[in-house]
Amino acid sequence: MTRGHSLEQDLRFLINNQNYSDIEILCEDEKTFYGCRAILAARSEVFDRLLYNGMKEKISFPKINSAGMEIVLEYTYTGSIKEESLTKDNLIEGFYAADYFQLPDLQDFIMKTFKNTLEKDYNENYAPELLSKLAEKMPLTENNILLNLLIEVVAAIPLNTIEFGRLSIAGLQCLLSCTHEKEKRFATPEYEVFRYSAILVAKQVSNDAYKALMEQLPTLEQIKQMENSVKVENKFITDHQKVAKELEPLVEFIDFRRIKGQVLVDIIEPLEIVPAKIILNVFRHYTKSSDSNLSDIRGIPVTICKINESTHIWDKSACGSNLIIEDNGKVVSAPNGLGTLRSVRAEMILENNGIFEWDVIIEKACNASWVGVCASENFNCEDWAGGQSTGWVLGSFGRYYNNGHFEGDYCPPFGDGAKITVHLDMNKRTCAFTVNGTKYPEVSTLNNLPSKLHPVASLRHPGRFRIQPHKKNI
Repeated sequence: MTRGHSLEQDLRFLINNQNYSDIEILCEDEKTFYGCRAILAARSEVFDRLLYNGMKEKISFPKINSAGMEIVLEYTYTGSIKEESLTKDNLIEGFYAADYFQLPDLQDFIMKTFKNTLEKDYNENYAPELLSKLAEKMPLTENNILLNLLIEVVAAIPLNTIEFGRLSIAGLQCLLSCTHEKEKRFATPEYEVFRYSAILVAKQVSNDAYKALMEQLPTLEQIKQMENSVKVENKFITDHQKVAKELEPLVEFIDFRRIKGQVLVDIIEPLEIVPAKIILNVFRHYTKSSDSNLSDIRGIPVTICKINESTHIWDKSACGSNLIIEDNGKVVSAPNGLGTLRSVRAEMILENNGIFEWDVIIEKACNASWVGVCASENFNCEDWAGGQSTGWVLGSFGRYYNNGHFEGDYCPPFGDGAKITVHLDMNKRTCAFTVNGTKYPEVSTLNNLPSKLHPVASLRHPGRFRIQPHKKNI
C-alpha cells in the first residue's frame, strides 16, 4: 500500500522498526523491541516519565513479557488492536502490560474480546487457564475487572469438570478466597471443593499421593451410590504430611461446616491432611449452632442448564395452532395470514433451585414479539402469554406483561436480529432479561413464580424466533 493513504498503516510500519527507532526496550524474557520515544511518551504517561527522565538509549521492564509489550506497542502506535492479535496465550500478559502503562481503553478492548470469545464458543472456555496466569501475574485487588470476570466465569463451572492441570493451585486459591463467605454464584458443593483441592495438591507432591487420594476421595455421586455407608477403605498415603502442608493455604478458604458429618468422620478425617483443630471446630458447630441447615454450596448455588442443544427446542405438543416448528425444533415461525398471537413452550423444564439462562434470537420480528416463561399447567398456547396469569413475558416495545398488567419502560424496543437472554433465578423465583448485550434488573413486580416453568414465546406473522443455550454463564 502506498504511504500516505492510511495513517494507521503508516504508523504500523514503524512498530519495532530499528531504522526509525531511538530507544531499545528490553522485556522480561530478554527479547528486545525498538521504539520511537516521542510516540510512546505522547501515548502513555508512564512511558513519558520513564523516557524523558534523563535521556536513555535502552530501558528494561523486568516484569513485562514480550507478548504483552507487543500488544502495547501495536496499540500505542495505531490506537487499535487486531482481534486476532489476542489469544489465550497472551491475553493476561497484554492486560497486565496495559494496566502497567495506564492504558484503560486497551484494557477495555481486551475485556471485550474475552467476553466475545465466551459468547461465541462456551465449550472452548479457557477461563481456568487465564485465572491461573492472572493469579501469578497481577495483584489480586477487588477493582481488577478481569479478575472479577474470571472469578465469575470459573465459579460457575463445576470444579469436577475442570481437568487437573488447567487450574493451578494459585488460581484455585484465588477462586476460593474471592468466593469465601461471599454472596457470589458458585456451582460446586463444598465437599467437591475439598476433593478437587486435595487431589490437585497431591498431584503436585507425588504420583503415589495423587493415586491414593483418587482412590480414597470418592465423588459425591459415588458417595450417594454407597447408600447408608460412606465408609472407604483407608490406606496409608505416601507423603501425606507434604500434602497437608501444601493444602494449608486452600483449607483456609474451605467451609467444612457445609460437608456432612458422616463424610467428615468416615472419609476426610482419616486422611490426616486437614488439621484436627478444624475438624473439631466443625463438630462444635454441629453441637452448639442452631444453624444446622447450611447449604452444601457456598454463596448462591448455581444449577447450570447444560449446553445441550437437545434441551433447547420448541415443544410441538405445546404449540399454538398454525405455528411452524422447524430446524430440528430450534425455530418457530408464524405463516402468512396468522394475524393473531399464538404461544409456544420449550421442552426444557425449569424447576428446583438454581439459575437458568437461555437465548431467544428474534430472526424476524412481528407486532409484537414476546419472550419469557410460563407455568407447566393451566397455560393456553392458543392465546398470548402476557394476557394469562400463568405467563410472564417481555415484549418488543420494552414492556413486561403478566395477566394483562404491564411494567412500563423496562428496556428499549427491539426488533429484527435482537438477542434476548432470559435469566431465571429459581432460588428467589425472579426473572431478568438481557437485551442485545445489556442486562436489565430483575422485574420488580415478579417475585413469586411457580416451582415449575418452561421458556415461552408468543408471535404472529411474520415472526420467526430461534431458541438456543446461553453461551456464557456469568
